[in-house]
Amino acid sequence: MSALFQPLKLRDVTIAHRVWMPPMCQYSAEPVGPSAGVPGDWHFAHYGARATGGTALIVVEATAVSPEGRISPQDLGLWNDTQAEAFRRITGFLRAHGTVPAVQLAHAGRKASTDRPWKGGAPVGTDAHGWQPLAPSALPFDERHPVPTELTAGQIQETVGQFADAARRALAAGFEIVEIHGAHGYLIHEFLSPHSNHRTDGYGGSYENRTRFALEVVDAVREVWPEDKPLFFRVSATDWLDEGGWTPDETVRFARDLQAHGVDLLDVSTGGNAAGVRIPTGPGYQVPFAARVKAETSLPVAAVGLITDVEQAEKILANGEADAVLLGRELLRDPSWAQRAARELDGGARVPDQYGWAV
Repeated sequence: MSALFQPLKLRDVTIAHRVWMPPMCQYSAEPVGPSAGVPGDWHFAHYGARATGGTALIVVEATAVSPEGRISPQDLGLWNDTQAEAFRRITGFLRAHGTVPAVQLAHAGRKASTDRPWKGGAPVGTDAHGWQPLAPSALPFDERHPVPTELTAGQIQETVGQFADAARRALAAGFEIVEIHGAHGYLIHEFLSPHSNHRTDGYGGSYENRTRFALEVVDAVREVWPEDKPLFFRVSATDWLDEGGWTPDETVRFARDLQAHGVDLLDVSTGGNAAGVRIPTGPGYQVPFAARVKAETSLPVAAVGLITDVEQAEKILANGEADAVLLGRELLRDPSWAQRAARELDGGARVPDQYGWAV
C-alpha cells in the first residue's frame, strides 16, 4: 500500500486516503435575495464529480459567515438556515460515494466585495451588489481597494459569534469537518500579520495580541463543534516579506497554540496578505513550510501548492513532509486524479459501479 493511499483517522472521522481537495471558490451563487449564498446545481455537479472521481476529502470553498464576509457577491454562505439546508444535498452525495465532506468557514475582511476573477477581480460598489469591507485596521489591501472600516471591539466579538453560528449550521448541513480560514490575506490573517494589523488595543501589537482573535474564533467553533469531529485551520505560513509580516517562525509557534485549543490539522499555504510581493513559485513550492510544522510540532499537516504529479505526491508523504496533500488546479483539470493515482500506485482505486466497466 502506498503512503498516499493509507487511511487517516482524526478524532472519530476516518478519511480513506490522503488525496484531498482544497477549498477553491466557484463564484457561482446568487448575489442577492433569498438564494444569496445558496449552493446550486453548479456546486452539486462540481463537488459530486470529484467525489465520484475518488477524492477522499473535499473541503468546500470559502463559505462566508456573514454577508459582508464574502469575497465576492457570488460566494457561498452559512449565515442562514436556507443555505445550510441546500448544502445537505451535496454532503449527502459526497458521503454516499465515500468522500468526507468538509467546509471552510471564512470572512474576507478588507479583501471583500470584489468581482469574480474572470471579470477582473476588482472591488465592486453597491451598484454591483458590493458593500463596505471590514478589517482590523483602516488599511487598504492595495491602491485598487477601498479603505476598510476598522472593527470595533464589539464588532470583533460579533464576528467570533458568526463563526460559531456558521459552525452549528455546518453540522446541520451534514459536514464532517470544519476548516477555519486564517490564510490568504482574509480577516483572520489580517489580524495575525503586523503588515495589516496596526491596532493598539488587545488585538494588536504583540504576537499574543495578534493571535487573540484567531484563537477566540477557534475556541468558539470548537465549543459548538462535536468533540468527535475534527477541526482544521488554514494558515499562510509567510507573507513573503523581508520584514514587517507574518513569519514561518510565528507559524510554528502558532501551530502549537492551535493544537492546544483543539485544532486537529493545519492546512499550510502561504501569501495573500501583501500586494506586489514576489513569490518563488514552482512544483511543491509551499511543501517546505508544511514540512517544518510537521517536523517541529506534533500537529498533523496538509501540504498544498503546485502538487500535480502522482510520484511527487507520493514522495511528499513517504518522506514524512506532510500527512495529506491538497490538489487544487489539478483536480479542476482532472476530477478523477485520485483514481488515476491509485491505479499507478496499486492503491486500489475507488470507482463507482456505473463506471466500473471503463477501468
